[in-house]
Amino acid sequence: MTNEHVLAVCRSNWEYRGVDDASVREMLAELTAHLEDAAAAGRTPQDVVGRDVKAFAASWARARMPLHRRALRMAATVPFVVGGLLLVSHLIHRTTVVDVDAGRLAFWLSIGVVTVVLELRRGTLGFGRGWIVALVVGLPVLFLTQKLVGEETLFPVPLWGSVLLTLPGLGYLVTERRRAPRPAAS
Repeated sequence: MTNEHVLAVCRSNWEYRGVDDASVREMLAELTAHLEDAAAAGRTPQDVVGRDVKAFAASWARARMPLHRRALRMAATVPFVVGGLLLVSHLIHRTTVVDVDAGRLAFWLSIGVVTVVLELRRGTLGFGRGWIVALVVGLPVLFLTQKLVGEETLFPVPLWGSVLLTLPGLGYLVTERRRAPRPAAS
């Protein structure tokens, strides 16, 4: 593993986690200095960051991003994702009301919990691993819940309710975009 690879993995992980650009540049400069010092001493990049670069980047991002910002980000992201998934269901089924049953609810809750736990521990799962989590965790929970509880509708979600769920995430996104420093004009 090269220094460039370590820096690229860390940068993408920090950007994914919402660390602001100025902090990312500062963290990259500090990590570059550590990697160069290690190379001068005859050590490898793994000696600096360990065997799991994503876990290293995630722990450093958690240390740099205050808990209240991480909690706010999660509180805005969760309803945004749920609303987005419901909007997709509205579109696929061409309906203004989506019926939520216990199986569907358990499916999304199990995937959400496992994804949050894994991402907090290891960094981003990525698209492929996200599908694996859905297949290995979500589907068995869905089928087991439907077998135990049945497929009765718990509650309907109208189209306007799905749109309403996306608003906190959109508000957070706009706020974060405004907070980000703008590049200087040349």
